[in-house]
Amino acid sequence: METNHRFKQAEFAAMVGVVGNILLAAVKMVVGFLANSRALIADAVHSASDVVGSLAVFIGVRAAKLPPDRDHPYGHGKAESIAAIIVAVLLFIVGLEIGKSSVQAFFIPLEAPKTIAIYAAVISIIVKEAMFQYKYKLGKKIKSDAIIINAYEHRSDVYSSIAALIGISGAVLGGKYEVEWLVYADPVAGVLVSLMVLRMAWKLGKESIHNTLDHVLHEEDTIEMKEVVQGIKGVKKIDEFFAREHGYYVIIDLKIAVDPYITVEEGHQIGKKVKHALMKLNEVKDVFVHINPYADDE
Repeated sequence: METNHRFKQAEFAAMVGVVGNILLAAVKMVVGFLANSRALIADAVHSASDVVGSLAVFIGVRAAKLPPDRDHPYGHGKAESIAAIIVAVLLFIVGLEIGKSSVQAFFIPLEAPKTIAIYAAVISIIVKEAMFQYKYKLGKKIKSDAIIINAYEHRSDVYSSIAALIGISGAVLGGKYEVEWLVYADPVAGVLVSLMVLRMAWKLGKESIHNTLDHVLHEEDTIEMKEVVQGIKGVKKIDEFFAREHGYYVIIDLKIAVDPYITVEEGHQIGKKVKHALMKLNEVKDVFVHINPYADDE
């Protein structure tokens, strides 16, 4: 896949999130006030916070496509992972706010909302799940942590809307049949969703931080790469091999052993062949080869 095409897809996905969240937040906020639904208003705030997350992803994707420069010789691929961390932090804060507002609702008198709030919650669930599916599949396809985490941010909004739907439905039924305790179905569901959102934010943030800290691929993930190197004529042995994830691409540092009695130029040509062979792999962006003289360990 061409790099420019990848970034265009990622940028488009981020903008879909921005526009979609603005529209959903506006609709849920207006309907929430008209229907007197605290749950739907809280859900609208959640969607509004997603706008910030989608903007962070958009900025991170734009930064990641910048070419290498003197200060960033390895490129800017980690900008996406940093954006993903920002989104995870925002998601964690939203989870805390949802939990706080849900707990506070137990200590104030509540009124049953109007039925129209149910329709708004259902529409939100459908739209947000569609956005999750779209972004998750795209994020996996183009290997973008930021897009994948942004997708899960949409999924958290699905959970929030489901909680709102359960709470609103319970409150509507409670008001219709004069069952007062059902009005508090809303805050109960809100607390449960808050815990799910916090768990998701922690998991995704932890993974993004791991990828940002120069994470190297595990042994089983480098088998194909090493086979490519060992297939190059003149390579006696691989002394060291580190494949570092740098956002959506991989940078390889390796040391190979060659015949100690060949010329410097011949050793250099072997190193060039190793680099060119590895660069043909889709995920590899750059390769740094160090040449060692081969010595029999025995």
